[in-house]
Amino acid sequence: MKIAAVSEDGITISQHFGRAPFYMIVTIEDGKIVSHEKREKMGHYQFSGDAHEESHDNDPRGHGFNPAAQNRHAMMATVINDCQVLLAGGMGAGAYESMKQAGIQTYITDVANIDDAVEAYINGTLVDHAEKLH
Repeated sequence: MKIAAVSEDGITISQHFGRAPFYMIVTIEDGKIVSHEKREKMGHYQFSGDAHEESHDNDPRGHGFNPAAQNRHAMMATVINDCQVLLAGGMGAGAYESMKQAGIQTYITDVANIDDAVEAYINGTLVDHAEKLH
C-alpha cells in the first residue's frame, strides 16, 4: 500500500494542498512503513499564469469545481495514481472530490508529522476532518 502526503519539507504535512511543492510517498508492507519517496507535485506555482476562475462564490460546495480547476486537480492526481490514500492539512472541496473520483481516499488531518499520520492510518485512528474543506 502507498500513502501520499503533501509536504513542503518532507517531514510535515502541508496545510495547503494546492501550494505544496511535492508529495512524500510512504510505502506500507505488513502494517509497517518500509520506504519513503519524494515526488514533484504540480500546484499553484505551475498554474499561476493560467486564468484562475473560482466558483467559490457561485457554488455552495466550495471552490474548485469549475472545469479548469477539475483539470488541474486531475493533473495533480496523475503522479500519485498508484497511491490509495492522500494526507493533507487542508484543501478545497473541489480538490477533495477530484481525488475521491480518482480513487484516492483523502484525509484532512491535524496530525503534522507524516510518519505519525501514516501510523495513525495503519492503526485505524486517523480522523478525516472534512469539515475543514474550503
